[in-house]
Amino acid sequence: MKYRRLGNTELEVSEISFGTWAIGGSWGKTNDEEAIRGLHTAMEAGVNFFDTADVYGDGHSEELLAKATKGKEDDIHIATKFCRAGDIYDSKTYSEEAVREYCEASLRRLNRERIDLYQIHCPPFEILQSGQVFEVLDKLQQEGKIRYYGVSVENVEEGLFCLTNPNVKALQVIFNIFRQKPLEKLFPEAKERGVGILARVPLASGLLTGKFNKQTSFEADDHRSFNRNGERFNVGETFAGLEFQKGVELSERLQWIEDNRGNMTRAALRWILDHDSVTCAIPGFKTVKQVNDSLQAIEVPSYKEEEMNRLTEFYRSEVHPHIRGVY
Repeated sequence: MKYRRLGNTELEVSEISFGTWAIGGSWGKTNDEEAIRGLHTAMEAGVNFFDTADVYGDGHSEELLAKATKGKEDDIHIATKFCRAGDIYDSKTYSEEAVREYCEASLRRLNRERIDLYQIHCPPFEILQSGQVFEVLDKLQQEGKIRYYGVSVENVEEGLFCLTNPNVKALQVIFNIFRQKPLEKLFPEAKERGVGILARVPLASGLLTGKFNKQTSFEADDHRSFNRNGERFNVGETFAGLEFQKGVELSERLQWIEDNRGNMTRAALRWILDHDSVTCAIPGFKTVKQVNDSLQAIEVPSYKEEEMNRLTEFYRSEVHPHIRGVY
C-alpha cells in the first residue's frame, strides 16, 4: 500500500481507501458478513482509512466499521459525516446542541472516543456562509471529540469558500474521469492551502467499471434507481450527474483506458491517483472481489501525457455538456 498525507495534518492515509455507503444501504441488497470480510481484506492490504456517514443505513455502516476495526482504533482512521439526518436547510440542524448530538451518536456507533475526520455532509451553501457550524466544530475539536474537520461539497464554489476557513483540513468532492472541473481552480488552491482531497464517486456510481449496458436495471432501494434524476438528493451523487443512457454510451467510448491496466475499474482509479492534489480515492464496495479489484489500481501503469490530454479533451467536448446540476 502507498500512503499520502491528508493536507497539512499528520495523518498518513492509504491512497486507495474505501467509502461505506454501499454496505450501509441505498445500493440494493446488503450482506453484513461479506461487508465485514471486505473491510478486513482492505485492512490486511494496508488500507487505514474509511469514510462513512451517520445516514448510511441509518448508522449501520458506522456499526460495521466499529465491529471490523475493534482493537485497531489507533491504526485505522475513520471519517464520518453529519447533518443529513435532519433538515439540511434548517439552521437548527447546525446548532451546537444538534451537532453535539450527531457527534455523540456517531461516537457510540463507532465505539470510539474521537472521530478522526468529522465532515459536514453536503449542506446548502448558505449554511456554510453563515459560519455557525464551523464555530461548533471548533469547540468539539478543542474538547477532543474530533481530531480534524472538513466538508463534503457538491460544487467547486462551495469548495473554494470552505478553503477560506483555515481549520477546514479536508474537502470531499466528486472527482472522476467524467467530473474533471475541480482540476481547474479547486485542486490547485487546496494544495496551496494544505487541504486534503477525498475523491468520492470515483467510479461514477459504477459507470466507469464498464459493467453496465443500456438495459441494466437496479433494485428499487438502490439510489441508482430512486435518485436517477436527482429525485431524492443532488443529481451529481448518482452517475456523476449524467443521464444513465448517456453515461453508458460515454463509458463504452472509454474502454481503451483498460489497455495494460486490467480493467476499467483499475484504470479509472489509477487516473484519479495520477493527480497529486488528491489524498485518496474512496470507492465503495459490497464484496471482497470489489475490494481486491479496486486495490489493484495501485499497481497498474500511470497515464502517459498523451493519454491524459486525450481524456481532458474527451471530458470537455463529450462529457461536460451533459452533466446535470451545479458542480
